[in-house]
Amino acid sequence: MTITPLMPVYPRCGVRPVRGEGCHLISEDGSRYLDFASGIAVNALGHGHPKLVKAIADQAATLMHVSNLYGSPQGEHFAQRLVDNTFADTVFFTNSGAEAVECAIKTARRYHFANGNPERHDLITFSMAFHGRTIGTISATNQAKMRDGFEPLLPGFRYAEFNDLEGALALIDEHTAGFLVEPIQGEGGIRAAPPEFLQGLRKACDEHGLLLVLDEVQAGYGRTGKLFAHELYGITPDIMAVAKGIGGGFPLGACLATEEAAKGMVIGTHGSTYGGNPLAMAAGEAVLDVLLEEGFLDNVTRMGERLRSSLEQMIPNHDHLFDSVRGHGLMLGLKLKSDSRRFVEFARDNHGLLLVSAGENVVRILPPLVIDESHIAECLEKLSEAARVYVPASDD
Repeated sequence: MTITPLMPVYPRCGVRPVRGEGCHLISEDGSRYLDFASGIAVNALGHGHPKLVKAIADQAATLMHVSNLYGSPQGEHFAQRLVDNTFADTVFFTNSGAEAVECAIKTARRYHFANGNPERHDLITFSMAFHGRTIGTISATNQAKMRDGFEPLLPGFRYAEFNDLEGALALIDEHTAGFLVEPIQGEGGIRAAPPEFLQGLRKACDEHGLLLVLDEVQAGYGRTGKLFAHELYGITPDIMAVAKGIGGGFPLGACLATEEAAKGMVIGTHGSTYGGNPLAMAAGEAVLDVLLEEGFLDNVTRMGERLRSSLEQMIPNHDHLFDSVRGHGLMLGLKLKSDSRRFVEFARDNHGLLLVSAGENVVRILPPLVIDESHIAECLEKLSEAARVYVPASDD
């Protein structure tokens, strides 16, 4: 047998974490790493946060899973808190971001079906988008690396250039259900939509009876310094998919919607065996408790500004390598002039700094939302030292 027990779909690196402490990971060989990847924007409270640990342990000892055949006091309570703090009137809980996006797609299509317009089933999506790895969510992107070998994909999606408002509006026809868009593309390279783009999509939805569906799986849940990134733009969606930070490391996602947008989602139209189980709800409640503490999001904004400023001051010292900084809050991208994936590997293996590569040769910097000045200083020290000795590949 040559295949590995873990299906070999990931090019796993040599770091093998066995323990986490705050903003650091410890490998099985004892090596210590500054974790500014956060499990790809998942570990919002870092590792071993006492409130989250206690909530999960207490709930695990009480009740973990019963299915959605029964009433859910835990789910009802957490859903009400999300409704109270967002645009939404109703919530469906999932186990992942891809499932949350799938639910959002179904909700949008079902809305028009319920209105007597089943032909309005197409969602306009955008270049360099990443919405998940299911057949439905890879159909919603035009990236060949996600799609090759999985055809035939699902119909019902049309593709516009990200940040090209006129191009997106030109695709609207009698089959259009709405737009599916990330306010800030993560996998695509920390590409933030300009305000006029998202505001233009919102206006078009209002004018044409369409739905604005936001994918805030990576940009949401405090990462930008707002509870959700769309708050930066002065708009609200009709439907929104969230995950990653919502569970702080426990698998959890959610699809949020207005009452109008969710009008077609009635008994029997959707479901999930595990979604919204008591253990997940306990994790979600604990994370939300921390995020809603007075001053928490303000500190995310402050730390984001401090980190961004430090990165911008560092760039002139290594202008052969670094180009610019992009993003909001603690969802930042460092644009490189050479292969970002190779640099991420170098910083990880030689300087104990964990980062994430992205499209357009961007290094994603996604620290836990609980970082302080000392973590920023440690990051800049490691990043600067890595940049000082790093030699780009000759073909970069």
